[in-house]
Amino acid sequence: MSRSGWSAADLPDQTGRTVVITGANSGLGLVTARELARVGARVVLAVRTVAKGEDAARSITGDVEVRELDLADLESVRRFADGWDGPIDVLVNNAGIMAVPEGRTAQGFELQIGTNHLGHFALTNLLLDRITDRVVTLSSVMHRFGHVDTDDLNWQRRRYRAWPAYGQSKLANLLFTTELDRRLRAAGSDVRSLAAHPGYAATHLQSHGSPLSNVLGRIGNMTIAQSAEGGALPSLYAATQDLPGDTYVGPGGLQETRGAPKVVGRTKQARDADVARRLWSVSEELTGVPSAV
Repeated sequence: MSRSGWSAADLPDQTGRTVVITGANSGLGLVTARELARVGARVVLAVRTVAKGEDAARSITGDVEVRELDLADLESVRRFADGWDGPIDVLVNNAGIMAVPEGRTAQGFELQIGTNHLGHFALTNLLLDRITDRVVTLSSVMHRFGHVDTDDLNWQRRRYRAWPAYGQSKLANLLFTTELDRRLRAAGSDVRSLAAHPGYAATHLQSHGSPLSNVLGRIGNMTIAQSAEGGALPSLYAATQDLPGDTYVGPGGLQETRGAPKVVGRTKQARDADVARRLWSVSEELTGVPSAV
């Protein structure tokens, strides 16, 4: 558990540590990068659009680098991994899209499961032999409304629905976290797999859905959402505190929508070890990336 009121001001010194953050050019990822660089970490912004990443990097004080990574294209994921030399202390699987209209990745995956889960699954396994401390994967309170269909992850036999597809991808993030940590423990590794969620934070995620959801998102951002700075606290806590593997961190106040970070619970589905193992196997098959552990 966190102590009451934990904030970015409580971050421990990160000098000498390297942190890779996906989707770090805006929103939660940018705040996470900025705060970790502030306390001495070498931070790598892994972003789809390098120019936007470079703009973001100029707003950060500290040791910051920008590298191209498009999670919706496994060739880009492989290029990123192949181009990495040296250890990574922390990988933060932060990037994500939310409730977008139906679309497909470069390899034909449904866009949300492809970006939010399969891209990060491939990236993590391709980098795992160089990760020394932990992997932090972002989920969402919307995992509670998700159902992972391992026979139809890509919505080829179901009628596509944007919010259930998002819920499936965020539930997949938690199942991935659990199964990765189980495999690491079985292998005798000291690397940990953890998850975090931001609660309800004002970011650009709320601007890429249907016209109605975009309007509602803008209203929510202006009225009830916490700031991106508040939403990034669970990620920062999970990335820097001495927590056991498979810990899930979220905001501690108002039904986990805001507040200081603390260890939070998850649904029964998110703890289903059999589904987690099936999802891992299907993810290996779909991505062509074998398990690294």
